[in-house]
Amino acid sequence: MEVVVGVVGRAHGIHGEVSVQPRTDEPEVRFAGGAVLRAAPPGPGRLIVRAARRHGGRLLVAFDDIVDRGQAERLRGVRLVVDVPVDARPADPEEFYDHQLVGLTVRTTTGRPIGTVAEVRHLPAQDLLVVAGDHGPHLVPFVAAIVPAVDLASGTLTVDPPPGLLDPEDRGSG
Repeated sequence: MEVVVGVVGRAHGIHGEVSVQPRTDEPEVRFAGGAVLRAAPPGPGRLIVRAARRHGGRLLVAFDDIVDRGQAERLRGVRLVVDVPVDARPADPEEFYDHQLVGLTVRTTTGRPIGTVAEVRHLPAQDLLVVAGDHGPHLVPFVAAIVPAVDLASGTLTVDPPPGLLDPEDRGSG
């Protein structure tokens, strides 16, 4: 199964380093020296991490064979992917790969059916689950306070929605 672990941003400096927006909770593993990544859409093909470091809150990555700013700029917007076994799990039991979440049945803590996870959107502030249901799509922040349980074995995801999240007319009188 192909998993996106980062998206390349701007070039940094003149020696081919790029900023990367991580899409993994294991950047120290995915961007360790010697790690092999693929570019999607296809472009430079296989990319081997030479080095990675934090700089001003950003992740900067240098790849073998990307040695100047021009080459680095051509990587901008490229998604960095790896293959993982379909049944693999991240090391942290509270983390999931996107493909494990898509297709899960979503119910509230009271058992009310909401729909099915159609997509996982990765935003700078937090991840969002796009839940397709009978009453249109719902955007659900993927945080423990709102999504208290994910049960891959039963194929379900439980949400504890604050007022107005699923029913706009139920925003309360605050």
